[in-house]
Amino acid sequence: MKHSITIYLTALAALVACVMTSCIEDSFATSPSDQPTFSTDTLRMGENYTLEGSPTCRFTVYNRHGKMLNISSISLRDDNDGYFRLNVDGFSGKSFSDIEIRPNDSIFVFVEATLPENDKDEILDIRRHLDFVTNGVTSTVVLDIQSQDAIRLDGATINTATTWKPGKPYLISDTVRIAEGVSLTLEAGTRVRMKDKSAFKVEGTLIAEGTPEEPVEITGYRTGNVASSIPYELMSGQWGGIYFASTSTGNSLTGATIRNSSDGLTLSSCASGDAPALTLTNCQIRNTTNYIIDACHSNIKAVGCEFTDASQGILHLTGGSHVFNHCTIANYYLFTVLGGPAIQFAHINADDADDANPSLPYLSAEFTNSIIYGNGTEFSHGDLTGTSVSVRRCILKSDGSDDDNFIDCLWNSDPMYYTVRNEYLFDYRIKPESPAIGAADPACDIYGFTADRYGVTVHSPADLGAYTFVEPEE
Repeated sequence: MKHSITIYLTALAALVACVMTSCIEDSFATSPSDQPTFSTDTLRMGENYTLEGSPTCRFTVYNRHGKMLNISSISLRDDNDGYFRLNVDGFSGKSFSDIEIRPNDSIFVFVEATLPENDKDEILDIRRHLDFVTNGVTSTVVLDIQSQDAIRLDGATINTATTWKPGKPYLISDTVRIAEGVSLTLEAGTRVRMKDKSAFKVEGTLIAEGTPEEPVEITGYRTGNVASSIPYELMSGQWGGIYFASTSTGNSLTGATIRNSSDGLTLSSCASGDAPALTLTNCQIRNTTNYIIDACHSNIKAVGCEFTDASQGILHLTGGSHVFNHCTIANYYLFTVLGGPAIQFAHINADDADDANPSLPYLSAEFTNSIIYGNGTEFSHGDLTGTSVSVRRCILKSDGSDDDNFIDCLWNSDPMYYTVRNEYLFDYRIKPESPAIGAADPACDIYGFTADRYGVTVHSPADLGAYTFVEPEE
């Protein structure tokens, strides 16, 4: 009996092995028409700085056939300079032979590059061709990378009046300190790219002179996508922020885009008297891990500005005197639950006094002809009775009513941004059906808002928020 069972089990095992083997097609597709397919015909590797290794990019090679596919050769046709590095199916090298792909399977190809300096201000477009030879037929994937020289600063202390100019971007890898009594001016078109541990510490004065045609940019240095369709442009926390010390005065940022930081703009008891310590005109400050602006007993004037998307909140104002006119304040931050309301007040009255500075004046702030609308609540203090905070002719998400502090507001009114959060589109301009169009109070327009950051001239009556409506093209 045992012998019969043994024979039976042996025969069963052989049968199973035959069935399994028959499911695996070991023969190769050999017709010239049997070719791999690719997830892309052009691998776009984005803008990269010379002497800096690029991010690793990848594409997929598919075998859509029912037989094995042998790629006899994979090689770069025109990379004699050796800028590019390859990894095919887990193996690194410059060229590869006899790469097999199982039926209805795929392999990954990873590509990196390090580009030499080119002594040019403009971005250069560099292309190489990666050839795949299969069954005597050559298929090609184009490798496309943009090369940009940079002015590198491994931190710096600016001790004399200094001007940064357009042309090559400034690539910052540590803290740039502007000494007390000294100014740093960023001319129109200046681009500043910040690496992980970089920041600005402003003990003196920072000036940006951007225009609609040539904005000043202070952003993280990474380009391309983090993953899938999420661009680095939306990622906060790529660098520290701009920190204004107590000695800093007369800061003026016009036409500046500042994004991807951890701390946005931080002002610490800037000694400005009645004048603004910081004036912001037609600026866009967005995608911050903590607050867009965190101001402690420092005066701010902001006109025609977009303040959007931050984990902890948009504005955190402790004391000080503030003006926000024709601003768009919204929070649709992607990557975590919001830490608090869009606008947070402290040292606003005796019940909320700053114990460290009890004798300083309470907060005074006016929000006029602005849009305050996004996820979460608008204000940390729902009752502003008896305070020096006024909100006049603003669009608000809340379903409330006017009083002595909220004057002629558009309650529970969707401004109709073009923003589509789940598609990673963050455009805070307004649609044709927006209630913001032509809704501004002319009596509040005393701060010189004549054109938005795109250069669109303000019409009369003006629109609410930072942007003037433009009819979409047919």
